[in-house]
Amino acid sequence: QVQLVESGGGLVQAGGSLRLSCAASGRFSGINDMGWHRQAPGKQRELVAAITRGGTTNYADPVKGRFTISRDNAKNMVYLQMNSLKPEDTAVYYCKANFRWVSSLKDYWGQGTQVTVSS
Repeated sequence: QVQLVESGGGLVQAGGSLRLSCAASGRFSGINDMGWHRQAPGKQRELVAAITRGGTTNYADPVKGRFTISRDNAKNMVYLQMNSLKPEDTAVYYCKANFRWVSSLKDYWGQGTQVTVSS
């Protein structure tokens, strides 16, 4: 059983910063791409940032220059540093990872962590 657990969400004023963490645990051979998605009320879930095992990153346009994704392969962790937060960043943030087990690949999601940015 594979599990992803996010932490670090909370309430912050506009212009502030938060750092999200996501820890992977369970039985797997390795982890390929990892990423963060978010879902605001009444909106579809959207990609925020992703990172390959080798460290190549990809960001959604609204967060470029403000958010930084990173990972620690030895600890099976992925992070999202969020700076210059805006009210429109308010959403539930989900960690997603692609796991390898023997010859199979499968995506897993975390349970989500709430980020609220007040104006």
